[in-house]
Amino acid sequence: MSTITNGALGTDLTAPVVPERRERLVATEVGRPRRVLLAAPRGYCAGVDRAVIAVEKALEQYGAPVYVRKQIVHNVHVVSELEKKGAIFVDEVDEVPEGSHIVFSAHGVSPAVVQGAADRGLAAIDATCPLVTKVHREAVRFAKQDYRILLIGHAGHEEVEGTMGHAPDRTILIGTPDEADTVEVPDAEALIWLSQTTLSVDETMETVRRLRARFPHLQDPPSDDICYATQNRQVAIKKVAPDADLVIVVGSANSSNSVRLVEVALEYGAKAAYRVDYASEIEQAWLDGVATVGVTSGASVPEVLVQEVLADLADAGFDEVEVVKTAEEDLLFSLPKELRIDRSGQQDARALGGRARA
Repeated sequence: MSTITNGALGTDLTAPVVPERRERLVATEVGRPRRVLLAAPRGYCAGVDRAVIAVEKALEQYGAPVYVRKQIVHNVHVVSELEKKGAIFVDEVDEVPEGSHIVFSAHGVSPAVVQGAADRGLAAIDATCPLVTKVHREAVRFAKQDYRILLIGHAGHEEVEGTMGHAPDRTILIGTPDEADTVEVPDAEALIWLSQTTLSVDETMETVRRLRARFPHLQDPPSDDICYATQNRQVAIKKVAPDADLVIVVGSANSSNSVRLVEVALEYGAKAAYRVDYASEIEQAWLDGVATVGVTSGASVPEVLVQEVLADLADAGFDEVEVVKTAEEDLLFSLPKELRIDRSGQQDARALGGRARA
């Protein structure tokens, strides 16, 4: 079986299409009891929940349309549902009519984008994940202290572009561990590394190890840049993978953390791993000879999509579900300040919280 990790890590703004339903999955003889190992934590993280609620609240408060620069989060289902409610997704701020409301996505933006929105008189709502904002602040602080910043991340990803935009003259992008072996760095005495928040923890640490072998003075960031949710989802799938004949990761092709989950599952022992946006993409052939299926989802995936996968797997005889929980998550982020009060002038019940997450 092959691994589905196709799809660029940049944003594809074409309208998401829900695949047509295929024939229902059916049970085949495997000679062993069938079961699902359901990873937890999975799905929505606090930053994603905050960003999606921000668009919903903006639509409630200001009415449609509300414009969103890039995809609010990297999930085709979420984008499609918000479009139905009146959100319009654009690639850049110059596509937005002057004076309109615009929401910056959870991945963050550069100061140039903020200024571009201000120049057009747009009412901007910043839904950047606070953990991404933390990395932006680190970049600004260390650039002012004349550090050279080695940013570990994927070229073209919105989060990377936003972070680099905060210290463009002091930042060098490192995309892979192999690039760490060849990168040329001036001022090697004052170096610090930062990272995109949605990377593979193991691969990032390997990149850092190779960088430090070449640059002994390389300093670590004050705290982890890879977000708690990315790390927790990787830890959970590491626990599931050794026992799984097949792992299904629910998440979109441009979701960095979802793609990483497929890679981590294979690295830690899953015999096969596939990424799907919708349950209808699961192929009957994937289940041939399979007794144990691991299921998880990326940090921008609503739980309803996971439940659809479980329902389809139940059709194929996988109706025993065992939850594999490796962490509890209770972190909540307050909404952008413009959205904490509802139209009646009262504090919105979601201002300091969000929906329940698995």
